[in-house]
Amino acid sequence: MTLKLIGLVGVFVALPVVLYGQFESADAQRRELVARGIQHRTWLIAQAISPMLDQPDGPRHSALNSELQRYNDGRTILRLMFSPAGSTSPDRFYYIASSPEATPDQIGPELERLAEHGILQRLSESCEWSSSVDLRFKQPDGREEIMTSLLPIQSRWGCWVLISAHPTSEFLNVSIGRSYWQTEEIRIAAGIYVAFALLAVLMAWSVWRNLHHFRRVASEIRHGRAGGRTFVDRNVVPELTSVAADFDQLVADLRKAAPDIRQTAEDNAHSFKAPICTIQSALEPIKRVLPADNERSKRAVVLIESSIRRLHALVNAAQQLDYNTADLIDAPRRAINLTNVIADVLFRYRETIAERRIRLVRVMEDNIIVHAAAGVLDVVFENILDNAISFSPPDSTITVSLARERKQVLLRIDDEGPGIDPDKVGHIFDRYFSLRPHKPEEEVSSGKLKHSGLGLWIVRRNVEALGGQVSAMNRITGGLSIQIILPAAE
Repeated sequence: MTLKLIGLVGVFVALPVVLYGQFESADAQRRELVARGIQHRTWLIAQAISPMLDQPDGPRHSALNSELQRYNDGRTILRLMFSPAGSTSPDRFYYIASSPEATPDQIGPELERLAEHGILQRLSESCEWSSSVDLRFKQPDGREEIMTSLLPIQSRWGCWVLISAHPTSEFLNVSIGRSYWQTEEIRIAAGIYVAFALLAVLMAWSVWRNLHHFRRVASEIRHGRAGGRTFVDRNVVPELTSVAADFDQLVADLRKAAPDIRQTAEDNAHSFKAPICTIQSALEPIKRVLPADNERSKRAVVLIESSIRRLHALVNAAQQLDYNTADLIDAPRRAINLTNVIADVLFRYRETIAERRIRLVRVMEDNIIVHAAAGVLDVVFENILDNAISFSPPDSTITVSLARERKQVLLRIDDEGPGIDPDKVGHIFDRYFSLRPHKPEEEVSSGKLKHSGLGLWIVRRNVEALGGQVSAMNRITGGLSIQIILPAAE
């Protein structure tokens, strides 16, 4: 999702850059065509007036204005500038004629622009100029003009320069005399693009905010903090109304499934326990008639009794597992003091820990609160603690640490047992995975099966259902460390 978003942003940013490059290239070609046309027209005018400028008795200055007027189409501004022969100073250029006629105030801005760009200096040195001229200047009345062509004419009297200028209104669609990004069309397009970009960002932010609210509502319902209110009641996004209704129906279906799971667990347990009890009852008269010296038959009976107890324990474990699953679905989640939960479990295990001569170290912060259903965290800690006790040798230490770091709760149980094969550490939370050999003599007659390969799997399932994570790793000093990360209650 993040890569797709980055890709969309990249396209959104790159598209105007690519389009600008294409349009700028097209404008440059069009500008070149226009400039060539104007230069060619100026060259033709220069060829027409060159004989008059090179007359032996000198040109008649009074006739030059009317001569330029003959070649003016009414849209072009033609001006004739002159520097006497032998002069190498740019200050010796004078305006001789103009069509239409111009005042000194109108001529001044042109001379300033020519001097700023070093054009007068070059003309005064060689009376040559071969490149195009795109210079913009403002007249005193506010009108903007573009000097588009400059053609030197060498005569016996000195250097003449025919200048062609045009009002900017003639080049509205061509960026002559300025950068392409300064054209009005580009600025309008950029303004529209920025407006659409802001609108897109605003829409994206609105969608994100509404989806974030929708997610928060889902989290409240999931954690039992919605107070009986549904998705539809809490939804503020009209486009998600049908989705909210579907989510409400999904929640209702899940909650209806919880009683069915409990009922199915009871039915299955009853169905299995009945034949198990029958077999167990039928085994008693067989045991009484067995000869005392028939060791093979006695071992068979012991094996049958062990298998019956194991089946009975498996049925109980499966029933409890289904009950726990139903609790995860419909049990309301409330604020649980995890510190107290762990303290209660450790108190219940105090005799077992003492019998195994295990030292217990507790490093726990007070009043660590998380959201969970009743009994879910008890099962998690009991299974981990039972696992640590069973693998810990006498006179070893089990350390229980509990702390809050920002918005997370960290629970860690360290033991000093043999640890786990590094290749199998990642599988200890898999269902029915167990590294213990089956020992019937360790199974109690009450039917409780302590190590069915489901304990740590239940731990992972319950922790992940609460939005947390569980991991295990071998300690450098020996033993196993199991760490649980849970979201802290606000």
